[in-house]
Amino acid sequence: MTNSRCLLTLVLVTALSLPLTGCGPYNRLVGLDEAVDTAWSQVENVYQRRADLIPNLVETVKGASDFEQETLTAVVEARAKVNQINIEGVPDAAQFEQFQAAQDELSSALSRLLVTVERYPELTATQGYRDLQAQLEGTENRIAVERKRFNETVQDYNTARRQVPTNLYAKAFGFEEKTYFSASPGAEEPPKVEF
Repeated sequence: MTNSRCLLTLVLVTALSLPLTGCGPYNRLVGLDEAVDTAWSQVENVYQRRADLIPNLVETVKGASDFEQETLTAVVEARAKVNQINIEGVPDAAQFEQFQAAQDELSSALSRLLVTVERYPELTATQGYRDLQAQLEGTENRIAVERKRFNETVQDYNTARRQVPTNLYAKAFGFEEKTYFSASPGAEEPPKVEF
C-alpha cells in the first residue's frame, strides 16, 4: 500500500508541475513580444517626428518664390500617403511592406527636396532653414537607430520563438513571426550625383 501511495503522490506532483514548467517559455515569449511592441512604438515615434517637421520645411522653402513646385508637391503628397497608413500595434508582413514603401517614398521626396534647395543659396542662408535641416538630419539618424533597435528586438523574439521547447508554446498560443525592416530596393546602389 505504501508503494502505491508513493506512486500516486509522484504522479500527482508530476501532473501538477507540468503546467508550471510551461510558464517560463510562455512568459519569456510574452516579455519579448512586449519588447517588440515597445520598439515599434519608438519607430513610429521618430517617423512621426519627421512627419511633423515637414510642414515647417515646406513653408520655409515656399518662401523662395521661384522654387520648383513639383518638388514641393512630391513631398506633400508623400507625407499625405504616410499619414493615411493606420496600423495598430506591430504590423503584419503586408502592412509592414506598405508602411515601409510609404516611408521610403517620403525619404526619397525629402532627399530630392534637400538636393534641389542647394540651388537656392538665399534659402540655405536663412537660419530657419538651417535649423529645420539640422532637425531633419537628426531625426533621420534617430530613425536609423530605432529601426536597428527594432530589428534587434525582433531577432531576439523570432529566435526565442523558434527554439525548443518554446516553439511548442509559440505555436500553441499564436505567437507569430515578426517582420524585420529591410533596405529599400536599390539601396545597394550608390546614388548618382550630377553637377
